[in-house]
Amino acid sequence: MAPKAQALTPAKIAAFALEFAETTEENPFGFGTDVYKVVGKVFVILSPENDPPRVSLKCDPDLALHLREQYDAVTPGYHLNKRHWNTVALDGSVPADEVLEMVEHSYWRVAAGLPKATRVRLGDAP
Repeated sequence: MAPKAQALTPAKIAAFALEFAETTEENPFGFGTDVYKVVGKVFVILSPENDPPRVSLKCDPDLALHLREQYDAVTPGYHLNKRHWNTVALDGSVPADEVLEMVEHSYWRVAAGLPKATRVRLGDAP
């Protein structure tokens, strides 16, 4: 088993999520759960108070399965559509760059479902 890297912090995920165009942070579930939306659509649900902290992200269904097979810390989305969402425990077992890629993937998955004029305004997915 590979040694665990330093865990990505919820603050770093929050800052990264807010870098994307037209992203807002809300707390519709109350204190302890931060929700990041692009044009009103959820792409990150961050639970910094959990031990370890957790982040739920939208994901292509095939990629979601692949990530779950690759990392024990990646599980079907907690209280979400398990086909389209993963929950990642921020315990350091998933490399930070991989988690950030998942956040970006989630943003563009959600953005892809927005009206064309909005997608054009947001820019092109990488």
